[in-house]
Amino acid sequence: MVLLRHLLGDALRRLRLRQGRTLREVSAAARVSLGYLSEVERGQKEASSELLASICGALGAPLSQVLREVSDNFALAELQSEPVFAGVGQAESAEPKVVPAGTTRFVPPPDQPEFEQVSRRISDIQDMVPV
Repeated sequence: MVLLRHLLGDALRRLRLRQGRTLREVSAAARVSLGYLSEVERGQKEASSELLASICGALGAPLSQVLREVSDNFALAELQSEPVFAGVGQAESAEPKVVPAGTTRFVPPPDQPEFEQVSRRISDIQDMVPV
């Protein structure tokens, strides 16, 4: 199961590292203790909206941008955590096999064109993300 606090911490850490800043610099600018900011980045603490706003302000990034990145990553993680039924070649059994979560290779079933599979997956993602 993917936890929101882990994805949020990852997004904040990536943003800070892209700027080449240290935990100490950001914690001082955000007026948050160094230890607490570290725990938020590692996904060990659930940050309040006020704390997130302060950290994002210190990083010079809108909170909405960070939350959008987290939302996109969460949607992808949800799609990857569901088993994908992949068909096997004509020579093998026609019974679908379950591909473990995290596997990036997708093989469409023999009776369904690849285009339909991609279209279906795109519509699944669009249903999750508000337009």
